[in-house]
Amino acid sequence: MKTWFITGASRGFGHVWARAALDRGDRVAATARNPRDLQDLSDGYGDRVLPLTLDVTDRPAVFAAVASAVAAFGGLDVVVNNAGYGLFGMVEEVTEEQARAQMETNFFGALWVTQAVLPVLRGQGRGHILQVSSIGGIGAFPTLGLYNASKWALEGLSEAVAAELAPLGPKVTIVEPGPFGTDWSGGSAVHGEPIAAYEPVREARRAGAAARTPAGPEVTAKVILQLVDAEEPPLRLFVGPYPYAVAEKLYRDRLATWNDWRWLAEQAG
Repeated sequence: MKTWFITGASRGFGHVWARAALDRGDRVAATARNPRDLQDLSDGYGDRVLPLTLDVTDRPAVFAAVASAVAAFGGLDVVVNNAGYGLFGMVEEVTEEQARAQMETNFFGALWVTQAVLPVLRGQGRGHILQVSSIGGIGAFPTLGLYNASKWALEGLSEAVAAELAPLGPKVTIVEPGPFGTDWSGGSAVHGEPIAAYEPVREARRAGAAARTPAGPEVTAKVILQLVDAEEPPLRLFVGPYPYAVAEKLYRDRLATWNDWRWLAEQAG
């Protein structure tokens, strides 16, 4: 039996993974901003679920939620930083308030949870943190600049944490899904005010999205269960086949650019 702490457990990946863990007999501290959204978990799994009201942008509340989970279950095995949302808009279109809110949830929320659980995992000498990023955490795409920024920041933080924990026992995996049929681009998304000059870019993005039929998030459950059961989990894991072609092209292009301009870079040597 493993004990999980999952943020954003009311929908999408968080809800699917919570159910998958509970279905196999694990225990889950499930957090959401609205506890009513966790009622089906409480009704279905009884005292193996600890529903917790949590806004991850509230650092003291994050530490209190982690303490409640540890008090209830005696420790933590898997921590899933899943809480987040998509902010859609060209960089010029995004307001200061929208930009700050995106970073507060997607980056700082994950940071606060990570800081709160690290003393627990260090003390145990084991545990596994899953940082939910995206293919947008290694590549940047039009209309998603601030979302990309939040995930790139999360990836840098997580890689450093993994190195810091390496001699201590706990593991970190950056989970990088491709497109799935979650609420990320639906009701939970935020949109900037469109500027007409960018409409051709926006239309190209819409056409690309329309050409794909994303799978439901349920298909990811078996992958995540195998991941958390691995003795030596990877630092990064794509989820789904879609990210591979994108990432391979991104890195080919980056290496080519760096090498093409090496003659200039090395003049600073």
